[in-house]
Amino acid sequence: MIRSLTFRLAWQFAALVTLTTVVVLVSGGWLLKHQAERNMEQMHRLQAEELEELLGDDPSLTSTDIRRRFDAVHDADVSLYYIQIHNAAGTVLYRSPNLGSAILPDLSDREPHWTTPIEGIGRTRVSEFYKGPWHIQIGSPLTPMDRMLRGYARVSGFLILGVGLAGVGLGYGFSRVTLRPVRAIEETARRIGADNLRERIPVSPARDELAGLAALLNQMFDRLEGSFEQVKRFTADASHELKTPLALIRLNADRLRARVAHDPEASAGLADLMEEIGHMNRIIESLLFIAKAESGTLSLVMRETDMPALLAPFVEDAGVLAEDRGARFVLARNDAGVMRIEPSLLRQLLLNLVGNALNVSPLGGVVTLESQRTDGGWRLAVTDEGPGLPESQLEKIFERFVRYENGGASGRGHGLGLAICRSIAALHGGSIRAENRADGRSGLRVIVELRG
Repeated sequence: MIRSLTFRLAWQFAALVTLTTVVVLVSGGWLLKHQAERNMEQMHRLQAEELEELLGDDPSLTSTDIRRRFDAVHDADVSLYYIQIHNAAGTVLYRSPNLGSAILPDLSDREPHWTTPIEGIGRTRVSEFYKGPWHIQIGSPLTPMDRMLRGYARVSGFLILGVGLAGVGLGYGFSRVTLRPVRAIEETARRIGADNLRERIPVSPARDELAGLAALLNQMFDRLEGSFEQVKRFTADASHELKTPLALIRLNADRLRARVAHDPEASAGLADLMEEIGHMNRIIESLLFIAKAESGTLSLVMRETDMPALLAPFVEDAGVLAEDRGARFVLARNDAGVMRIEPSLLRQLLLNLVGNALNVSPLGGVVTLESQRTDGGWRLAVTDEGPGLPESQLEKIFERFVRYENGGASGRGHGLGLAICRSIAALHGGSIRAENRADGRSGLRVIVELRG
């Protein structure tokens, strides 16, 4: 997540810098073009003032008179512009030689400065000024300015590309530096676990948002540590406060056996009492196991275990258990390999799964176990021939005290077996799920995925 945020911030930084550069350069190009046109219009005005002095106010001047006056001055600046003079009626009285056959448009009904394409010349900026009866038109070709703007655009393109590339690098460095406190928070939070609850996130002396976040997380870890301590104390207290009275009840019940041996009804009641005491002991043991597993306080001795060697004695026990229930147990697949597990817990998981499968299997039914090596782990699957379950119930069977007595289920157990299986799978970094058989036959398939 942090890495994704780092790259996202880098790209956003680069995009922002590049967009800012584009806006600045485009604005600069527009201002450059605008200023060049204003300068050109100012030069037209100055040139028009010189021509106005030459023309004077005599409306009787002919085109020959005008040409004679202009030729007498021999002003070199005249050749730099396109000059055209016409009267109010629109009759052209003078055109500079560099116009050739081109004619400047009359701007009487337009703005005094206009850009227009002229055949043989190209885009031209034309200004029109009024002096008595004379309409003095002065034009300048825009080719040099267009060439300058194209050069500006080309240079701007290279600048934008360079700024974009530099922005990515600078943005990545900026985001790395900016997110360094967040990475420190993440790394510390990852190290904090059930066996390391006292470590805390360093809080920066700067009173900023990240320091506030670190302080808030530390407060949360303080509460978590207190909760874990309460769970540990509850586990120890429950183990003592619940198991000890049950042991005393069982001891006293044993003492009554001899006294009620002559009374069949009392003996049967006492046997029921002993069975319920044993049932309560199993529930307490199961609840304590789940509490320890979920709180992370259960000590595990993980070791490399040969899976076929682990399953060999289990298969014999499962076969005897199935025979007692009037069913059959089959090991359908048994891949060779080694897995890092806690052997006793994995055996307990398998016994719970096979026991549940036998409870729902009909007489003569088959319970199948598959042990398969996978990429980076192991898969165990137990399949029965029971009635299966509705799709909506497949997740709920792993919750505490959930029992289903469909079909051939005997109703035995306390509803904690599959919850224990889920805890054992989680302790091995794996998962457990249930699904109805997909081969067209009724039954349930419970799959355990273990990670190496």
